[in-house]
Amino acid sequence: MSSENGIQEVEEFDSKGYLDMELLRFTTAGSVDDGKSTLIGRLLYDSKSIFEDQMEAIEESSKRRGEEKVNLALLTDGLKAEREQGITIDVAYRYFATPRRKFIIADTPGHIQYTRNMVTGASTANLAIILVDARNGIVEQTHRHTFIASLLQIPHVVVCINKMDLVDYKEEVYERIVDQFTDFSAKLDTKDVRFIPISALNGDNVVDRSEKMPWFDGPTLLYTLEHVHIGSDYNHIDARFPVQTVVRPQSDEFHDFRGYAGRIAGGIWKKGDRVVHLPSGFATKVASIVDINGDIEEAFAPMSVTLTLEDDIDISRGDMIVRENNMPEEGQDIELMVCWMSETPIQIGGKYSVQHTTRETRCVVKDVRYKVDINNLHKLEDQKSLGLNDIGRISIRTTNRLFFDNYRRNRFTGSLIIIDEATNNTVGAGMII
Repeated sequence: MSSENGIQEVEEFDSKGYLDMELLRFTTAGSVDDGKSTLIGRLLYDSKSIFEDQMEAIEESSKRRGEEKVNLALLTDGLKAEREQGITIDVAYRYFATPRRKFIIADTPGHIQYTRNMVTGASTANLAIILVDARNGIVEQTHRHTFIASLLQIPHVVVCINKMDLVDYKEEVYERIVDQFTDFSAKLDTKDVRFIPISALNGDNVVDRSEKMPWFDGPTLLYTLEHVHIGSDYNHIDARFPVQTVVRPQSDEFHDFRGYAGRIAGGIWKKGDRVVHLPSGFATKVASIVDINGDIEEAFAPMSVTLTLEDDIDISRGDMIVRENNMPEEGQDIELMVCWMSETPIQIGGKYSVQHTTRETRCVVKDVRYKVDINNLHKLEDQKSLGLNDIGRISIRTTNRLFFDNYRRNRFTGSLIIIDEATNNTVGAGMII
């Protein structure tokens, strides 16, 4: 497709209803040179999701670099330093769609020093693609990224054993790596793990089935991405609605309108539901649910909507609306697993800001329980400090009460970020235990 008629094609795309399709967010992870960016480039190229002028620019850039083939990794490695070194440094997001589903890809770095970037890219993912070089098998970074995927409770993991062309497409190489990965992942909380032998460079089993691996009878990567079931990935049991803002149009048409806008963090919401406002504890009923198209009968996670209530209650940003008889946990003393993202180590007794859903408060770090050795998953209880990219368990006390769930139960209400008050930089990403 050419970019000149891009507007027309977008209009046709929208008129077919594709933009209302289910959205799958997935991330790629793997060691350096495992072929993450090449895989995404191949996925975009073979699924016809690249504009002609983009392809021409990549072809020209590949020629200037003296490469024999078109380097599809250049589609995602946009930073100058990335192209010079042939690695991914920052998280690169790409968007594409097929007739079955929409996709957001987060291409994350493979280097150890960019673990925090992987956590950022994977935090909202439904699925993680972990690449393994068929020549090297399972390495330290494979353990690291699999552990992070488990820690972040990513529901689906697809292990792509790449560069099968360099091992003559041998089945025994594939089976050996499957056994190695299965042994390690058995120690983790990984629910759905699938394996696909591929060659990102040549396109084997990426979009089209490979004729060079007749021994593999599983689906291709694109088929897996299009058909993996993600409807049950969200918590549709515990109704949670963090209030992001109060909507008061102050117009003649909507003179008395008062709504509460936010992103549903859990549950299924319907008009007439009896709900409770936190922290006040006042009960009321849902009068209406409004989205961008007007009134709707019901809504569910992760939709963004505006709720109106039958009674006037003093509600503001940071409050939470929940259903009666289904309350979140409440407290100030919180235990969490944290990935530390700052070069300045965590300070026991240090004061930080906390952002939890839409609620902002302050906290003090009470203790570092242990640091995790990602290679063997041992708990290092004698190490009371966390540095850049370290993962460990800490306890904090917040100045105000938080309304939260266990991260395993709800990824939205069970996560928070820790912010350095002096620099306003995010220094930690936490999963509430």
